[in-house]
Amino acid sequence: MSALTLKIIIVVLFIAVLASLSSGLWFLLNDDSSKKRTMYALGVRITLAGLLLVTVAYGVLSGTLTMQAPWSGSY
Repeated sequence: MSALTLKIIIVVLFIAVLASLSSGLWFLLNDDSSKKRTMYALGVRITLAGLLLVTVAYGVLSGTLTMQAPWSGSY
């Protein structure tokens, strides 16, 4: 898997986590009787965050994603 593909997947997953977060807030503020949709949004957000962590870990462990910060010590 190329670095560009992996970065695109990471960005898409991050945007999906933010969308799930905002929909959960919307459901929390606007649902009167049932909180089922809020809990469903929480489950989706946890799943997406887990996929995001696994994707980043795969990228780091495979060497596709590298640390390029000046303070990281690896030039």
